[in-house]
Amino acid sequence: MPPILNAQGLSKRFGAVPLFDNISFPVSDGDRIGLIGPNGAGKSTLLAVLAGEQDADSGDVATRKRARISYVKQESTFAPGLTVRQVLEAALVRTGVAEAEHEGRLRETGGRTGFPDLAAEAATLSGGWRKRLAIAEAVVTHPDVLLLDEPTNHLDLAGIAWLEELLNQANFACVMVSHDRYFLENVATEIVELNRVYADGLLRVKGSYSKFIEGKQAYMEAQSKLQDALKNRVKIEVEWLRRGPKARSTKAKARIDNAQDLIGQLRDVNQRVQTSTAGIDFSATDRQTKRLVEFEDLSLSFGEGASEKKIVEGLNFLVTNGMRVGLVGPNGSGKTTLLRLLTGELEPTAGSIKKAASLKIVYFSQMRELEEGVTLRRALAPDSDSVVYQGRVVHVASYATKFLFTSEQLNQPVERLSGGERARVLIAKLMLEPADLLLLDEPTNDLDIATLEILEESLLEYTGALVLVTHDRYMLDRVSTIVLGLDGLGHAQTFADYSQWEQWQREQGSANSDGSSSDATATPAQAAVQSNKSGGKKKLSYLEAREYATIEQRVDQAEERLNAARDLLDDPSVATNAEALTAALQEMEQAQAVADELYARWAELTEKAG
Repeated sequence: MPPILNAQGLSKRFGAVPLFDNISFPVSDGDRIGLIGPNGAGKSTLLAVLAGEQDADSGDVATRKRARISYVKQESTFAPGLTVRQVLEAALVRTGVAEAEHEGRLRETGGRTGFPDLAAEAATLSGGWRKRLAIAEAVVTHPDVLLLDEPTNHLDLAGIAWLEELLNQANFACVMVSHDRYFLENVATEIVELNRVYADGLLRVKGSYSKFIEGKQAYMEAQSKLQDALKNRVKIEVEWLRRGPKARSTKAKARIDNAQDLIGQLRDVNQRVQTSTAGIDFSATDRQTKRLVEFEDLSLSFGEGASEKKIVEGLNFLVTNGMRVGLVGPNGSGKTTLLRLLTGELEPTAGSIKKAASLKIVYFSQMRELEEGVTLRRALAPDSDSVVYQGRVVHVASYATKFLFTSEQLNQPVERLSGGERARVLIAKLMLEPADLLLLDEPTNDLDIATLEILEESLLEYTGALVLVTHDRYMLDRVSTIVLGLDGLGHAQTFADYSQWEQWQREQGSANSDGSSSDATATPAQAAVQSNKSGGKKKLSYLEAREYATIEQRVDQAEERLNAARDLLDDPSVATNAEALTAALQEMEQAQAVADELYARWAELTEKAG
């Protein structure tokens, strides 16, 4: 059977900048294609061309007869006053579905997409539920191909799990632009990377995202071998040309032409193989203090009586230097609100927040707030043509190059930048501010996979403390050293990693669905939550209570040992003695490890003591 969608020879450019050139993109029955690529490669534009919402400069898109294409854009907006039911009914009317089928499809789609109330006003829904509604609006028409542009943006972790299940069970083909690597791994059966580094303008690999990584590695190795082979052949031909061959014979003319052709091929391969990556490097201060922020019996709620919304209740949590906290929870559970507590923008309803003296906090907001009227130059350097980066004065053009911006873009208004480019501007601004505590609220939105990987490496090398809110499960797993989970009812729980939080969520859902969970049969995580709900506190065992009573004293002793080790390294007599210096470095390393372990244990016992 022919493809449902068959795009051949597509080219598109904006001004002098080519997005893609002469590419082919067929979509067949059962395909679940993950479309990836660097920011600015033209992924969203290609999706719009496939949907028929934009025209390519050249090439054709053929659609199978009577095939239905549904398209979900990045931003989901709905007219004020329309209910969820009216949005879905309008989609059915637009696509000519018989009225007799409307009610059945509405019930089916409402169940599949999890909408509790079809009478709710669409425009007032949260970002995550608006995204669900946009997907439901597309699915209710029973499309043959569903085109999704960044579908996981605005969805919480539960929403992403729902979308994965929906797509895996669907009988329609799907093309999804996404940078969520776990989502691609769990859903895609084929990955296409749109990138000018490839000879065909894209690389297409059957299988999951991990299979694509293997395929891309093999392709780049082949390109490297081709580059080496061309270099050798060009070297031979150039040496022959330098000897001054007589151009009168047909054979000599052909060889000269061949030499020029090889030089051109080598230039093209060199341009493809050379890739640029953003240079992200967050700077920490030289602060020696370990205890940065401490929540003591902290509570925060909004409203009163029946309308009261509890964000957290009785939270005890310690943020120490070097800790990387992953903050997770469903949409509306208060993750961003907790960050605003840390910045001082909000005050707790009860309890206290203790912060270290002169604590430097840098906050990356998910709102992507940039002054629209200014140029990129002024956004990075408001008062001059240079910035101070890691103690050095750097020209703004050189600094912009670190983030893959060209000199031509410096005078371009930031409002014309893509979402990923705007994110890079904000990260560039944050890097100019050394921080003790870095707060990142959904930093992964709109970033391409290559930039995400560089951001992760930078966060792993960052020596200060970090609180990270993200729906990117891969980044959570890789970066966070502890996970703080919010349940949306005011309860908070700490976990070793995201997988443990996910398991706890499943257990909670299972317990709630059968209603049979009791204190006698609950898991430790469930028992802790049930204890909190009943107003009780999590209790320490006898041995843990004895340990908790003395741990602050042991932390002080560890700090004294660490300071003594630092003083020893500063001693000139030690610095000039190789044997003494080696012993001092070993002592410093051991003292640091003991102190880190004690601080981590102290935070664990403090949270458990409640």
